[in-house]
Amino acid sequence: MPQEPVSLSDESLRRDEEYVRLEVEHHEYESRLSELAEKAVLSDDEQFEETTLKKKKLHIKDRMQQIARRQRGASAHP
Repeated sequence: MPQEPVSLSDESLRRDEEYVRLEVEHHEYESRLSELAEKAVLSDDEQFEETTLKKKKLHIKDRMQQIARRQRGASAHP
């Protein structure tokens, strides 16, 4: 299922505490994944961490999409 782009330029999303918190977490996971990607070889623990972070990041992105759809629906039906 394609996901529509999400933008924090939408004022309602910037006011949604959960969305903002999730975006911060998503950014933190992305930063750590970038650090891991720079390594030539990952230890077993780092490989596990990488897999876990990717799953968490995907889960967060899905939740952010749900919030965005909910906000768009609410703004379409005032």
